[in-house]
Amino acid sequence: MKNLQNIKNVYFLGIGGIGMSALARYFKFTGRNVAGYDRTPTALTEAMQKEGIDVHFEDDIRNIPKNWNPAETLAVFTPALPDDHSELSWFREKPIGLLKRAKVLGLISNEKSGIAVAGTHGKTTVSTMTATILNETAVGCGAFLGGVSKNFGSNLLLPKDDSPWIVAEADEFDRSFLHLQPQLALITSIDADHLDIYGDRDKIVDAFEKFISQIKPGGKLVIKKGVELNKEKTKAEIFTYALKEEADFSTVNLQLDTSVGCYRFDLKTPDGIIANCKMNYPGLVNVENAVGAAALAFLAGVSANTIKAGIEKYAGVQRRFDVRFRSENLIFIDDYAHHPKELEAVISSVQALYPNRKVTGIFQPHLFTRTRDFAAEFAASLDLLDEAVLLPIYPAREEPIKGITSETIFEKMKLQNKHLLSGEETLELLKNTETEVILTMGAGDIDRMAERIIEVLKSKK
Repeated sequence: MKNLQNIKNVYFLGIGGIGMSALARYFKFTGRNVAGYDRTPTALTEAMQKEGIDVHFEDDIRNIPKNWNPAETLAVFTPALPDDHSELSWFREKPIGLLKRAKVLGLISNEKSGIAVAGTHGKTTVSTMTATILNETAVGCGAFLGGVSKNFGSNLLLPKDDSPWIVAEADEFDRSFLHLQPQLALITSIDADHLDIYGDRDKIVDAFEKFISQIKPGGKLVIKKGVELNKEKTKAEIFTYALKEEADFSTVNLQLDTSVGCYRFDLKTPDGIIANCKMNYPGLVNVENAVGAAALAFLAGVSANTIKAGIEKYAGVQRRFDVRFRSENLIFIDDYAHHPKELEAVISSVQALYPNRKVTGIFQPHLFTRTRDFAAEFAASLDLLDEAVLLPIYPAREEPIKGITSETIFEKMKLQNKHLLSGEETLELLKNTETEVILTMGAGDIDRMAERIIEVLKSKK
């Protein structure tokens, strides 16, 4: 399938995933019939149902629409589904186009001037910031985001008819990003991750080098300073970005305004300084992300004043340094961090904002393989906290691995004030101990604890 012009019906297997739901909404808003399966109801599936998308939660082929013409139907699946999934097996036996999510994203974005944000950390934030800036321009952009933008209230931004730009996350999981052929690309980081897929870091680097080789002729590549890649693998013009290091794009005169908790800085670009930028969203790591997003916008031809306005208007993404509760004495931040480097970045950013407050971190490890592969690194990152709580591992797509539990990390930690608890026990701990800053971290379902944590904190005011 080389294009989507003749498709009138789209069925999603795993429709509740953040990337899948963005595609489902795109097809619905462009006039197609859309339906799909997911394992569990969520706020996202509920929102899609309200938008007129038929979603069910039982793996049963009887739920698949039978009146759709196979020649006009596309089925989209996520690699997170098990191979013996009944509905997936049904589609494999039918004369219906069956494509991975990443392939479909490529078909949509490659037709336009794609802006792809890659890297083992920070993709969602940088891509959402980029879309926020471009949305301030007359032509705007489309965007497929890995989180729900607070500016747009969605993980999808529909492009204007004359907009040349589509912003998309370039996901390295399952080598998905190799379906993208962007005009502009950015790489935030290349750390060892998804070793269940790649085996070792060298193969991850190989995949990123293949990705940059696919940038369109005349395209441009932005790389975070310090990320090592064989730059001969691409014909794109290369630029660097950094927080404060010497680079093509970086901050100058970076200052924290403690009265409002925001950062102010001048932005260095190849054409000079964009003065007096203001980042209303908290976290030093997000200033660095803003520099990367500004670099992409600059290379897309966005004016200095528009870049400045977009940075200032950025309101964040759900579960990315997401301030869920604030009072005079207490603050609660929820974050998607699930890799040791991400934990280190978000903990350090919180400590920079609140240097004299006790930071209690609650972490839910994601995947048995990641816990096994990075136990020592997770322990070192969690040791940065004043108090740490480890919840049981969230398995996602994996079966348990003998001998691998949250205790695997716990035993390697040097921090004395640490706890190995269930969700209910964690809430009891928060009720009965002194807290100042609460930080929840993880890519599983830890966010479902947020409302109950807020109730506890309100009772302590």
